[in-house]
Amino acid sequence: MNLLPHLVVSLFAIFLWKFLHSVIWVPLRIQNHFRKQGIRGPAYRPIFGNTAEMNRIKARVLGKSKGFDHDILQRVTPFYHEWSPMYGKTLLCWFGSMPRLVISDPEMIKEVLTDTSGAFDRTPWNPSVKLFFGQGLLALAGDQWAFHRKIANRAFRSEQVKSWVPEVVESTTKMLERWKENREERDEFELDVHKELHELSADIISRTAFGSSFKNGKQIFKLQEQQFQLTREAINSVYIPGFRFMPTKKNRERWRLRKETHQSVQMLIDKTCRSTENLGNFLGLLMSTHKNQKDEVRLTTKEIVDECKTFYFAGKETSANLLTWALLILALHQDWQNKAREEVMQVCKHNEPITAEDLHDLKIISMIINETLRLYPISGAMLRQASENVKVGNLDIPAGTELYLAMTATHHDKEIWGEDANCFNPLRFNEPRKHLASYFPFGLGLRICAGQNLALMESKIVLAMIIKQYSFVLSPTYVHAPMIYMSLQPQYGAPILFRRIFG
Repeated sequence: MNLLPHLVVSLFAIFLWKFLHSVIWVPLRIQNHFRKQGIRGPAYRPIFGNTAEMNRIKARVLGKSKGFDHDILQRVTPFYHEWSPMYGKTLLCWFGSMPRLVISDPEMIKEVLTDTSGAFDRTPWNPSVKLFFGQGLLALAGDQWAFHRKIANRAFRSEQVKSWVPEVVESTTKMLERWKENREERDEFELDVHKELHELSADIISRTAFGSSFKNGKQIFKLQEQQFQLTREAINSVYIPGFRFMPTKKNRERWRLRKETHQSVQMLIDKTCRSTENLGNFLGLLMSTHKNQKDEVRLTTKEIVDECKTFYFAGKETSANLLTWALLILALHQDWQNKAREEVMQVCKHNEPITAEDLHDLKIISMIINETLRLYPISGAMLRQASENVKVGNLDIPAGTELYLAMTATHHDKEIWGEDANCFNPLRFNEPRKHLASYFPFGLGLRICAGQNLALMESKIVLAMIIKQYSFVLSPTYVHAPMIYMSLQPQYGAPILFRRIFG
């Protein structure tokens, strides 16, 4: 008797049962679980969830432009803008068969981000995205994350960040000199500052990461920029299992770039090992021995490569986009541009370079940066995943549920910030916050961004140096179209008209 047909039928039946269980039964059970608690949302659709609806809403919104105001929720989180009036501020939607609980309540957000029990962790990336970030700090969990975080804290401690101030000043000075040379004696000239600031941030990150080898480091970051473009395409897609192994054109390009990046970092590691002058830069700190429990250990080459990728992404995207929005806002709000300039002139006299000691006195600049991050948060939202059944507020949340912490919605909530929540008012940061999680551009708790001190230091210096030399207004060609493209950035660039103040 031939048992093969029976075996095939049995295997197919098992596969079909598992498939129906994971994409039909479990999601419907979870949807019903939340509905019993009063949490509603768009109905679950098998396999792809609500992604098609989200994409339609996004396409409809991004196809429109608007005047320059700061009410950006419709563009940054369009699905939440459309669904929250229908289902409430806390709602349930589906990314594929993954339940995604969307939260904008500060108390619930604080519970999630400040939890120390391990009940919440980073949401795993799909393999195509993970290929870019690897096992860097953004992707790790558990003991491995704790060890890498200890290294990051050492690299970004206050004294270390202050030591990088001259590198930031030097990079910014070279950019401003290039602006002066290229203006060809014109009183007024136009620049897309989004492009300029990304190039500047890449230069600063290269200097702080690789020290005297920053020119070689910039070549590595160019490779990573190419990888990043491919990663952006994958991050909002529902991953098909096994797709990363298929030799498609884009996958082959991902493999090539990954290999070249690894080889290039290895060459810099070898060079740093033969030198003593670069031990204070980021790469030198990563290569140092570190105490892990009882042993002295070093990161592997792969771990160093992955941390460099993380440093590049977080550092370059955060600083460049923050500065872009700050310049656009100050180009619109001339009164605050003038106040900031007066402060810079008082703090930085006699054309001396900005020092680490000057930064504490740039209080108006600090308030402007904080208000910029409130109105235009770099990430737009944060994702966590419940690793066990857990209670948040009054809700019982099943293990495996994604928690979408709607940062932009919270930062613009009129119940928290008042009727002027969509207005630019830096003075609101001259007063204590009403709630810890009403403002969390860098996160909260143990996983707060390790590099926030560097990002804020860099932003203060660059903004102060530009304001000191130039007055600026929006170009007539500027179209206000904020969009999330892994980070929040202007969809059509940021053209600004500059006029030199002196000479």
